Amino acid sequence: MASTLTKPAPASAGTASARRRTRVLALPEARWALAALVLFLIGLPLDLLGAPAWTWGPLFAATYLTGGWEPAWEGLKALKDKTLDVDLLMVVAALGAASIGQVLDGALLIVIFATSGALEALATARTADSVRGLLDLAPTTATRLLGDGTEESVPTGDLVVGDVIVIRPGERVGADGRVIEGASEVDQATITGEPLPVVKEAGDEVFAGTLNGTGALRVVVERDASDSVIARIVRMVEEASETKAPTQLFIEKVEQRYSLGMVAATLAVFLVPLAFGAELTSALLRAMTFMIVASPCAVVLATMPPLLSALANAGRHGVLVKSAVVMERLGQVDAVAMDKTGTLTEGTPRVTAVRVLSTASSDQYEREHEPHESRAAQDRLLALAAAAEHPSEHPLARAIVQAAHARGQQLAPAQDFGSTPGLGVTATVGGDLVEVGAPARLLRGAEGASSARAAAVAGDLEAEGHTAVLVRVNGVPAGVLGIADRLRPDAAATVAALTGLTGTPPMLLTGDNPRAAARLAADVGITDVRAGLLPQDKVAAVQEQEQAGRKVLVIGDGVNDAPALAAAHTGIAMGRAGSDLALETADAVIVRDELTTVPTVVALSRRARGLVVQNLVIAGVFITALVLWDLLGTLPLPLGVLGHEGSTVLVGLNGLRLLREAAWQRAAADADHQARPASTSASRTRATSEPVARPGR
Repeated sequence: MASTLTKPAPASAGTASARRRTRVLALPEARWALAALVLFLIGLPLDLLGAPAWTWGPLFAATYLTGGWEPAWEGLKALKDKTLDVDLLMVVAALGAASIGQVLDGALLIVIFATSGALEALATARTADSVRGLLDLAPTTATRLLGDGTEESVPTGDLVVGDVIVIRPGERVGADGRVIEGASEVDQATITGEPLPVVKEAGDEVFAGTLNGTGALRVVVERDASDSVIARIVRMVEEASETKAPTQLFIEKVEQRYSLGMVAATLAVFLVPLAFGAELTSALLRAMTFMIVASPCAVVLATMPPLLSALANAGRHGVLVKSAVVMERLGQVDAVAMDKTGTLTEGTPRVTAVRVLSTASSDQYEREHEPHESRAAQDRLLALAAAAEHPSEHPLARAIVQAAHARGQQLAPAQDFGSTPGLGVTATVGGDLVEVGAPARLLRGAEGASSARAAAVAGDLEAEGHTAVLVRVNGVPAGVLGIADRLRPDAAATVAALTGLTGTPPMLLTGDNPRAAARLAADVGITDVRAGLLPQDKVAAVQEQEQAGRKVLVIGDGVNDAPALAAAHTGIAMGRAGSDLALETADAVIVRDELTTVPTVVALSRRARGLVVQNLVIAGVFITALVLWDLLGTLPLPLGVLGHEGSTVLVGLNGLRLLREAAWQRAAADADHQARPASTSASRTRATSEPVARPGR
């Protein structure tokens, strides 16, 4: 799945990930379930067409054996611990049905439970694969600097606190530590989610698994490999996944009580008539009839078809919900936490503002020039910057070049190209020396009105949430480019819909800087902004809400979001840009990155839960009526089977209503209806705020 949903990963990581991925048929549960299903499907038409028993009997017997031996064995082991497992009860019910001639019903029950067990085993194995694969982010070896100045290659696990390691251009950082020499730009999106590489100089912290840029660094190790941020992410995912156990504990308690009740009731139905002189055959028939009509098949189908139908419908619309349990949990959420980069935004930096500088003030410049002349000046500035940046592989450089191409600019060849990590690039374009880089560094020590004006414009852009890039021509500031990660078109509508569905606006949890986060939050209508977070900080924010009694839905895309996705009541990952770990840890995946499907699938889940309640009422009425008939009167076995199977079919068909296209459309309408009050408020907020990008200013 991850290979089809994610962008290409580095070869080494991708290969390791592929090797670690568990195949479905590698699981014994899956092999036994498949064998039971195939045998059942072969025997089913033979039985329905009235073929001799010797043709279908062995097939159904093999179905019982292949699909039922494992739950029966686990149930017997549970009995040793004085625990009665519901799976064992279902095997007994299936055998009981077979003993009075209802072989088909028993075989179907066996197939259902074997398939459910296989799916659970697969989900567990795939999550374990992804957690182990996260360790591939960190390199296996590092270059350690010895006291005499020589270097040696050592396993990263052998590094100790105080060691000095050398990180060359393009290498991954081998350990958490602090830069003591050198300057470079490090892509640490896997840890913080920041969309752009971060300048690292002496005194700055770096993390294992992050990717170094074009500079060389010397780093002193500050944490053992077992205590690195990457290792802690792995532990947090594993621990948070286990914290979902309370729901399972509740289910197990219900199963235990139901199992004990069924056994006691069946024995009573068999033994009490015998005590009053009833015939053995009559008492046995009544007991077997009771076991059939009281079996939970209708209850199981009361729950599963609505949820599975909603799951299939969501899948057709680009939302991969991993299980029926997840579909049910989605409708329970009452709080939402969202990542910024790659979730609310597209995750790709783009030029969003072009500010041309002149000797006059910006307002005077705009009054003295016609709009088409201002546009021409912007184009010239952008073309110069793009020509200088064209040889660079930096993400900001690619954004500038892409913006120039989008405006139809022909780039002049650049000569004498040079790049300094943390500073920018220089090149000769058309005989002019062009410098493109960080304003704070290019303007360091510069004086004069033009430099002051450039610093002011850069400060304004940064205050609006942009990354400012200064362009100097022959030593004179010519303009400032604003670069930002573009907001998804449907972000504001999604936030408004989720606000309406849950009653509170979502939280924004991001590793990005506070100014950029606050600006984006204002644009989409989010007021609770938490920026500069590491993965453990996101988990803490989610746990804070959970401890307050909220059921939190987390939406994210990166490795840094995985612990929060696991800790949340429900987690949803963005499919196209999502990391393998996020996709495997999340309970659902938005395959096409259409944010508006999130509130729709929440509304669909609530509709499914409503149908579950309807079905449980129907199933409960049928089971109660049939059981009372069997206990107080004489329920003929064929009529009992007919009533039991009829209720099962009825609740199944009722649940399948959510397969229709109209069900998705009604859920979307529900989400849209909830969004209107919130979106009106958000639009008022945006109307009073300054636009993100105003070309020509």
